[in-house]
Amino acid sequence: MNGSSIKRYGSIPVLLALLAGGPLAGCASGIPGFGNVAAVDDAAISAGVRSAIRHDPELTVSDLDVDTYQGIVRLSGFVSSADSVAAAASVARTIKGVKSVRNDLRLK
Repeated sequence: MNGSSIKRYGSIPVLLALLAGGPLAGCASGIPGFGNVAAVDDAAISAGVRSAIRHDPELTVSDLDVDTYQGIVRLSGFVSSADSVAAAASVARTIKGVKSVRNDLRLK
């Protein structure tokens, strides 16, 4: 190859590398909208936990806050008995998608 061939074709490998790397770089940040799916799942988990706790006849919860992040549920608020603290966490664990429960409920 002479010098003009290198000049003419020298940028092709760089261009190919950029084109090939573009889609791969997008994969590192995830599929567009995929992060929103996790947020929706967390919201659905929180709603399910709230509903299950409020509809459990053995639990008396006067103030309940449920936060979920990546399937980890945090319960906070006030319950009427020590048994209710443990029961609320147990009920929360039955909801699909719950990975673990951080129980910060307090007696009132």
